[in-house]
Order: sequence, then C-alpha cells, then structure tokens
Amino acid sequence: MMDESDLNAAGTRMYEMASDLFPICRSLTGDGVRQTLLEVAKRLPIDVHEVATGTDVLDWQVPPEWNIRDAYIANGDGKRIVDFQESNLHVVNYSIPIDKTVTLTELKEHVFTIPELPTTIPYVTSYYSKNWGFCMAHKQFKNLKDTMYKVVIKSTLENGYLTYGEFFVQGKSNQEILLSTYICHPSLCNDNLSGIVLATLLAKYLQNFKLKYSIRFLFIPETIGAITWLSKNKKNLSKIKHGLV
Repeated sequence: MMDESDLNAAGTRMYEMASDLFPICRSLTGDGVRQTLLEVAKRLPIDVHEVATGTDVLDWQVPPEWNIRDAYIANGDGKRIVDFQESNLHVVNYSIPIDKTVTLTELKEHVFTIPELPTTIPYVTSYYSKNWGFCMAHKQFKNLKDTMYKVVIKSTLENGYLTYGEFFVQGKSNQEILLSTYICHPSLCNDNLSGIVLATLLAKYLQNFKLKYSIRFLFIPETIGAITWLSKNKKNLSKIKHGLV
C-alpha cells in the first residue's frame, strides 16, 4: 500500500506526465500518436505495434495516416485570428489540406462552436469523411466581420500506419484482465490524458505484486484501435475474463 508521501509523489509524477502530453496533437494515427507512446515508453517498457493503412481489420480498414504542421484563419490584414499553434483544438481533426480565400458565408460552413459554452473551443473530428474545418469560441465567432478570410491547413493524408502500445503483467493465471485507454484525443485532460497517465502509473505499480490474473494494458486509438487489436488477437480472446476502458 502507498502511504501519504508515496501518494503525493505519484500525484506529482502523474501531473508532470499529463503536462508533457497535453501539447501533443494526437489523432487516430500519425506522429502525435508516436510521440505520445514515446512519452509512455519513458516510464513503462511498452511494446509498440504499427499496422499499415488499408489493412483489413474485422469489417473495417486501417485509415490513411494523418499529420498536420500548421493551420490558421487570417483576416484581411493577414493577422491570424485562429491559430493551430496556439491550440491544436482549433482544427477539425483529420482535416484535408486547404489553402484558399473564402467569404464569411463559406467560412461559417466550416466553423464549429458551442453556443452554450461561449468561451470554449470544441473538439471536432472528421475521421471517415474528407472535409476541413476550424473550431473556435462562440464569443469570437459572433464577432467575425463580413469580409474575406484566408484559410490554410497544412496537413497530409497518406498511406502510413496505425500505431498502438501494449504492456503485459503476468499473473499466476493466464486468464487476463484487459485495461485499455485511448491515445487519440489531443489537448483534452479528462478525455483522455487522465486515462493514459493513470494506466501508465497503474501498470508500473502492479508489477510489484504477485497477481492472480494476468493484466494487459492497451494504449490505443478509439474504436479503430480496439478493432485493430481484436483482429490481431482473435486466438487469445477467450483468455479475457474482465475488461475496463
């Protein structure tokens, strides 16, 4: 059992890890996922797997790999009024590349807000349909002037890989408890940095005990990551007796 000083130290390590992970632009695939798993690997010796774009996984396919370098909306004076460099939530995740000048009317078709949370930047994805978009606080959105805007998203959607991490703690029994956490969400603490951090700390902690069940930790993209892992581990599924996301 942990005493109070151990708990405080663990809390500090968890906060530090979350702080390191928070700026990374994660998605279903891409360098942000790899960077995230590298941070986990600094603390826990995970096995990292990559599955190529187009691979059949059950009745799905691994999607193209998405990466992004920059994105912004600029006003007529060239000033960035929405900037990916300030928050990766400003861009709809999996947006296709775009570089054009648009009217306010067209821009509004590609901007997402939460009216009931006027100062909050929403998190929006377009994983499986080719589109582009930006997210901003509704308060800022209401103040947009009727003029022309430059919209730029420097992203790529190319053949690549879906990447996930795995860590196994052997127990007395080969029957398993499966614990999974998502690694695809960007700068969001409760969904799902808290899961990554807690799973990492829990895995390290449980190594110190003689366990009845074996425990498998998965660090995976939501939905498609679980489907991919299941498709690669069909013969072992009967070992799983309990699970928790």
